[in-house]
Amino acid sequence: MVNIESIEAFTDNYIWLVTTNEGSIVIDPGESSNVINHIDKNQLDLKAIFITHHHLDHTGGVDEITSYYPVDVFGPNNNIETISRKLRDGDKINIIGTEFQIIEIPGHTLDHIAYYSKNNGNPILFCGDTLFAAGCGRVFEGTFEQMHESLLKLKNLPNNTKIYCGHEYTLSNLEFAKEAEPFNQNILSRYNEVIKLREKGIPSLPSLLSTELKTNPFLRCDSKEVQENISTKFNTLKETKEIFKALRLWKDNF
Repeated sequence: MVNIESIEAFTDNYIWLVTTNEGSIVIDPGESSNVINHIDKNQLDLKAIFITHHHLDHTGGVDEITSYYPVDVFGPNNNIETISRKLRDGDKINIIGTEFQIIEIPGHTLDHIAYYSKNNGNPILFCGDTLFAAGCGRVFEGTFEQMHESLLKLKNLPNNTKIYCGHEYTLSNLEFAKEAEPFNQNILSRYNEVIKLREKGIPSLPSLLSTELKTNPFLRCDSKEVQENISTKFNTLKETKEIFKALRLWKDNF
């Protein structure tokens, strides 16, 4: 049985801790103290660290954690020396009794990867800053086309995939989604639900891919309403790639 916990970091980061009876994995530790304290307090057996991309708020705690626990650090092919196991698209790794498949998803950064597990019919996805609940990451190093293609890869995963992303951005993303698709009742309902969760200090994550397909405008660029709204607002073509680019540029300044 896989147990997944969130460890909060900075103002809105989530570090994910995945545990089975064979040990634990830490994913994207931007800082170290909360992770080390949690591992020690709960007497966990850390087996590995997973990194999705090179940004410091996802990697800043790696050196100190590995100084306490000399474990392998899995990550994309970049210049971070601490990463001992470089991964590429289609690679499969088996650790803590769980198989993870690597999906390359460039756009936010060129080195970005996701970790996907079928998890005995209860699939899970750790996607860093590419796909967010009700949104997607900014395009910093890649192209809009790369980011769109990366999201299409994730969109084609099973609908019951649980999505664990790197930040608590859901409420602000839904505020934008309401503007992008103002007549989508699913977005309005989700917005009200997330407000209640956050008022209680409860994370809005994980999300379900089935929920994202109904409420995330960046996965709905083929939706007639989204296309009509965006093409009219920005005088752009109704092709999905053009709609995505216009949406992302709009969100950048929203």
